[in-house]
Amino acid sequence: MSNKETVVQSTNLDAVYTKPNNLVDLFENSVAKFGSSNLFGTKNKTTDQYEWVTYGAVAERVNNLRGALNKLGLSKGEKVGVIVSNSVEWFVCCQATHGLGGVFVPMYEKELQKVWQYILQDADIKYVFVRDQKIYDVVKSFQKDIPTLKDIFILFGEGEKSLAQLEKTGKANPVPSYKPHWSETAFIIYTSGTTGDPKGVLLHHGNMTHNAQESRDTFDVTEKDIGLSILPWAHSFGLTADLHCYLLGGGSLGFAESAEKLTINFSEVKPTGMSAVPRVFNIIYDKIQQGVSADPEKKKVFDAALAEAVKNRDLKEKTEEFKFYDAVAFSVVRNIFGGRLKHVVTGGALMKPEIALFFADVGVPTYDGYGLSETSPVISNNSPLRGNKYGTVGKAFKDTRIIIDKSRVGEDSPDGEIVVYGAQVMQGYHKKPKITAEAMMPDTWNGFPGIRTGDRGWLDEEGYLHITGRFKDEYKLENGKYVHPESIENEMKILRYVANAIVYGEGRLYNVALVVPDFEAMKGDPKTAAWVQGTHEETIANKECTDFIAQQITEHLRKTFGGYEIPQKFLYITEDFTVDNGMLTQTMKLIRRNVMKKYGDQLKALYE
Repeated sequence: MSNKETVVQSTNLDAVYTKPNNLVDLFENSVAKFGSSNLFGTKNKTTDQYEWVTYGAVAERVNNLRGALNKLGLSKGEKVGVIVSNSVEWFVCCQATHGLGGVFVPMYEKELQKVWQYILQDADIKYVFVRDQKIYDVVKSFQKDIPTLKDIFILFGEGEKSLAQLEKTGKANPVPSYKPHWSETAFIIYTSGTTGDPKGVLLHHGNMTHNAQESRDTFDVTEKDIGLSILPWAHSFGLTADLHCYLLGGGSLGFAESAEKLTINFSEVKPTGMSAVPRVFNIIYDKIQQGVSADPEKKKVFDAALAEAVKNRDLKEKTEEFKFYDAVAFSVVRNIFGGRLKHVVTGGALMKPEIALFFADVGVPTYDGYGLSETSPVISNNSPLRGNKYGTVGKAFKDTRIIIDKSRVGEDSPDGEIVVYGAQVMQGYHKKPKITAEAMMPDTWNGFPGIRTGDRGWLDEEGYLHITGRFKDEYKLENGKYVHPESIENEMKILRYVANAIVYGEGRLYNVALVVPDFEAMKGDPKTAAWVQGTHEETIANKECTDFIAQQITEHLRKTFGGYEIPQKFLYITEDFTVDNGMLTQTMKLIRRNVMKKYGDQLKALYE
């Protein structure tokens, strides 16, 4: 799939991919408009203060590195990689690469060595930038096995192989930026590999700029907005919803230090908007509930405030009682986020409705969206300008068509596989023509390619998309009935007592489930607090406690699922699923095979 072939096939789409339709123009246009405005803020570890750099200052560094990469011999279409978390340096490397017509390949800083090696080799990377000497030494150890890899450079360091030295070289050898056609590949974004090796998703400049324009327009991001960057740019969610969206609008982005320091960073950056996975807000919600429950008088006021908020949800003019509670109770919650947060974009999973409504009531509305790495990523979203229907992932983006294909489930089914055609759909998978052919639709819509998402869902009469599960995870019970475990697991995690869960039952008479209790939430709830006074192991050994959780799960699932879908037995563990222990991908998706590898025997023992 060459760039030349894509241009020939897609010239009728030139009017759809409106300018700026490449990421070089997108950035340079913003530099021209907002050159003296702050772009990125980074916490200085010495002063413990955020230090900000302007659009103009970042552009100067981009120009210098572009000159150096040109002198090194980087040519159009060649690949440059980076192994570092979100930072000014990440962006400088990316933009300098694009300014020579190169393809950028981001990798996670916290990743397995074998994954770095696989991506560097699979993507044919010519130059790679790494955070520090430690990562440099790791990559250097297998450089000999990657013929295309000519050199490795250190972002935070000094000497001949440092970014600082390259920028000095480039300053003395300036070169104008190349402006890619919208159809030229901009990124290879590697999927997290929940099944098999990671796949390199080819996204062109038009995919990224079109998705950014829609994201910016649906949330009206302007130069007055400041975001807190917590989503990794090695994934297209962070790239589009944060980086490109804020660049396009002239906004600023402060880099969060870590998940543990989020509340501190909120108070320092004072963001007006942010993007996150729902788990971030689940944790904050539980901490708020624990704090309120610890003080009976405070809880009384807060409960009254929430009751008044419910009455005022549909009122344009709020009651005086609401205004009072807003000042004495809800403003305290808003101050946790710095006091200026207008909206939160959430993706990767649905927000629990009760939590989403809570934050909306206190003045921090959340908006669920939906997408894939293969769709740049946004397919649909809720937003302040398009409407917000809780329990859905919103309406389709502009130049997007969603079809519910029932061929796998039968015409009588209320849902089916979500098939998407649109301006955001990828070019294909790098070096994987067979898998590309399996995923992509054989036809087009208005000239746009289509893709099978593998997700299951339905569209309501208003055009809102509802997600009900994933086909790739489905299995049959012994009785021949199909089960979609993810939809059951997501429903289980709506319960505040459940931090994580996995459902199993392939070929069995009934389902069972592994449950990670939410010990912090239980500690803050008067109904369960007495059971979590000791160790977590003691908690799950308490039959009264586990029977209570099982009862809560069963009663909750009966509202939505058939009896054959509801787990009949439960296994409880104390260790949550995380990226570090290999149970979650970098984008917080369950790696089912790894969980089963560790706990499968214990789950199967429940049938004995």
